[in-house]
Amino acid sequence: MTSDSLQQSLLAHLASWGLKQFISDAEYFAWQREKLSSAELDRLRQQVERKRGGHRCEEIAFYDLTAQSHILPVLYSQRYGYYTEIGSRVGSHIGKARTILDFGCGVGILTTFYARQFPDRQFVGIDRSPASIAVAQQKGRALGLTNLRFECVEIESGVLPGSVDLIIATHALVQAELDPGMPSRSWRTFERTRDDDQQSAFEGRTGIGVRLDRLNCALSSNGRVIVFEKTRQLARRVPLQRAFAARGLHLLEKPEPIRYSLVEEVSDDGPFYVLTKGQGSGIEWDEMPEPDEGLPFDRAILKATSADPDTPLYENHWPSAQRVWDGLKEKQVTKETTREEQDGRQLHVELGTAEGLSYLYCANTFDQRQLVLVEATRSSMLVSYYQDIINGR
Repeated sequence: MTSDSLQQSLLAHLASWGLKQFISDAEYFAWQREKLSSAELDRLRQQVERKRGGHRCEEIAFYDLTAQSHILPVLYSQRYGYYTEIGSRVGSHIGKARTILDFGCGVGILTTFYARQFPDRQFVGIDRSPASIAVAQQKGRALGLTNLRFECVEIESGVLPGSVDLIIATHALVQAELDPGMPSRSWRTFERTRDDDQQSAFEGRTGIGVRLDRLNCALSSNGRVIVFEKTRQLARRVPLQRAFAARGLHLLEKPEPIRYSLVEEVSDDGPFYVLTKGQGSGIEWDEMPEPDEGLPFDRAILKATSADPDTPLYENHWPSAQRVWDGLKEKQVTKETTREEQDGRQLHVELGTAEGLSYLYCANTFDQRQLVLVEATRSSMLVSYYQDIINGR
């Protein structure tokens, strides 16, 4: 099947679930208010907030609520871009797998799509939300899918299906969305130490340790795993990759960051991992920041673009800001602060002069970097900015 035909089949499949694509927040939320009462919307907002705490019972309660027939198409239409992007990518990676496990399948929107596209393969979807599984089972029967079954399973304690050739885990493996991850060794570097205690703590907080162990046991000796989680940030990406490597999972392809739309909002997730328990491709794990969009520092360009008095001569909020800061000549620090924040990150902020300009540089151990350069006569604006940062504003 070509990628175009796969995409067309996916769009028709999403329509069969009642999902709609919106490009305007105003249009989407108008439809949401038309379909759901104010009381239902308030209840959903409250449950979303409870879910963010990462507690098992609140997560199950949220997904049980969203599985209701009149809520499901409204809420999941907001994730239309996610389904089109991930559904087509996973579908093109099913390959020769004969038995496929979809972990955290939810109501089965994508699981039923995969089963429809590959009727000669056997699929099983598991999730811990009883209401979601009930919806998935009903939809599977309505579509006449005899190569698919759904089971309500708590992966931490339940019994998983036997050995499978392919495991799919998308937005299901790392449940603690707000967890900052593993800090770097100091604010001066993006590198992480090999600290077993830090790694174990991350795996415990996010739940990936026991989930990966259970899934790995259900994978055949040369089986593959497709993973797509909210781990784009380096502080979350590094410990996730280390968890894969520690369990003998190797890269088959270079991990790919994915961008998709949530109506008007753009989500940068991933990377999209294709892993194997067998012989890998030899691709090494990358623990450094992605190439970014920060501008290189060019003194001649600054002189030519300094007409606006309210705009800094140079501003960089990307990891490359560290490289530019390192390369500044005749650097003199006039004021600096380094401290531990309440969330455990180490923060460094400094004011100084370099190459006849004033600069402010900010860095922390969760990979945030910022460099601002202005004319020396405008250094007061950076002093104010410096004060705001160290006062937490």
